[in-house]
Amino acid sequence: MNFDLRLPIGILFSLFGIILVAFGVLTKGSEIYAKSLDHNINISWGSLLLLFGATMLTLALRARSK
Repeated sequence: MNFDLRLPIGILFSLFGIILVAFGVLTKGSEIYAKSLDHNINISWGSLLLLFGATMLTLALRARSK
């Protein structure tokens, strides 16, 4: 059995990251960020999720090519 769990985890986190970053960009300058001192938390966490997902995908694809 040759199943690498990093591949579906990477896809999942990358998709969630893309969704959060897109939502953050579309709602930039909105009044919903007034409580967080005008910090767009969706872009921050979306970028972090996207980075983690890309890392997992890179590790999975590199292990598959060996």
